[in-house]
Amino acid sequence: MNILVTGATGYIGKRLIPFLLHEGHTVICVVRDRLRADKSYAEDDNIFVIEGDFLKPETLLNIPKKIDVAYYLIHSMSNSSKDFESLEERCAVNFKNYLETTGVKQVIYLGGITNEEKLSKHLRSRKNVEDRLVSEQYALTIFKAGIIVGSGSSSFEIIRDLVEKLPFMIAPKWLNTKTQPLAVRDVLAFLSRAAGNEKLYNQTYDVFGPEVITYKEMLLQFAEVRGLKRYILTVPVMTPKLSSYWLYFVTSTSYKLATTLVDSMGIQIIGKTSDINTLLNVTPLTYKEAVALAFEKIEQNSIISSWKDSMVSSGRLGNQLHKYINVPKYGCFKDYKERPVIDTQKTIDKIWAIGGTTGWYYGNFLWRIRGYVDKLFGGIGLRRGRTSPTDLDAGDALDFWRVIFADKKQQKLLLYAEMRLPGEAWLEFKIEDGLLKQTATFRPRGLWGRLYWYSVLPFHGFIFRGMINKLVNVES
Repeated sequence: MNILVTGATGYIGKRLIPFLLHEGHTVICVVRDRLRADKSYAEDDNIFVIEGDFLKPETLLNIPKKIDVAYYLIHSMSNSSKDFESLEERCAVNFKNYLETTGVKQVIYLGGITNEEKLSKHLRSRKNVEDRLVSEQYALTIFKAGIIVGSGSSSFEIIRDLVEKLPFMIAPKWLNTKTQPLAVRDVLAFLSRAAGNEKLYNQTYDVFGPEVITYKEMLLQFAEVRGLKRYILTVPVMTPKLSSYWLYFVTSTSYKLATTLVDSMGIQIIGKTSDINTLLNVTPLTYKEAVALAFEKIEQNSIISSWKDSMVSSGRLGNQLHKYINVPKYGCFKDYKERPVIDTQKTIDKIWAIGGTTGWYYGNFLWRIRGYVDKLFGGIGLRRGRTSPTDLDAGDALDFWRVIFADKKQQKLLLYAEMRLPGEAWLEFKIEDGLLKQTATFRPRGLWGRLYWYSVLPFHGFIFRGMINKLVNVES
């Protein structure tokens, strides 16, 4: 079958595509920015990447008409936009309007379980998207999931941060809210096996794990899997705002995502039973099994996607990397250094391993201080780290940077700063004519931007000099 996948660079979409290819389908991926598409797609004859934005109907004309099944996986956990509900509605309406001009027979949508009258802003928006996708031209299959557990998922990484950093927690009362976590592997099984299944046409199913547990129990069971002893005291006095700050300062989440999560976590999410497990032959894993499987993937360095690489983890760039790929030349301050390269491959490997647990090769304590300062002023700090210790692709998060361009063949890596700054900053590594050329570019915004540059200039001298020296020193 010809299958259209929207949200192809997102957490679920990126993992679903290999399942569909394994079943022998042809996959058409719609992405807002072609730079973010997996490089391996260009080498597979069964994948076609099309650039399109469902907020802009005129960009959808290149989507082929010959489509059998389409997945709608577009949604945002960010509330950075005050009208994100109307934006999600517009995306759904534009998707539906275009799909009705194609030969699509089935649309599959992954939403959230909504079983209470009082819904969070996030779940209310997902319910509204469901309603907007209904059509007389195609059959709609809706899966509604609660907490998704898997390596790189936002819930998994936030719980991991809390459990591994805090032996004792004084936590908000919403930790006693009940939910039914579902392994990401099971989510993918439901989605992939539903394609073309006429028994599921115009049906809605809640999909969930086999246990009803509280968020507190999720934390404690996570600790058991990790072999850690943790103690949790819940208190009724922590307001939603304080809860959001608690998550923000302890975990790698952004403040805006933390507020969205807190808004959702106060609402009980219990799915309605159905025969969907039997229909699709899926036996959902327990929560502990899902956590253990996630750590197997982490230890094997085989995390396919992570919420940290989503643009909503910072909110600075929007969704179009190409706007930042041309580093400005005028009205900027620059720190340029070059060194002869002794061993090109080893230097490239060092560049591609920069940040995260590896660090920045020189003055790491100063990088950490800069991260703490950024976090204090509402930025993302260094806590995102990186998804893979050795691989980098356009769109990946790298501490408080975003990868704009990464190509080992061209021997070039370009990063854009997502930290709090009175201006914009780029950091480029490029090997040309046997030289490693390292350029830090800062485009100031007003007087404060210029004062900022001169205030950090003394540190740049030895930090960037020490970094480039380490990168070309193959013995270290």
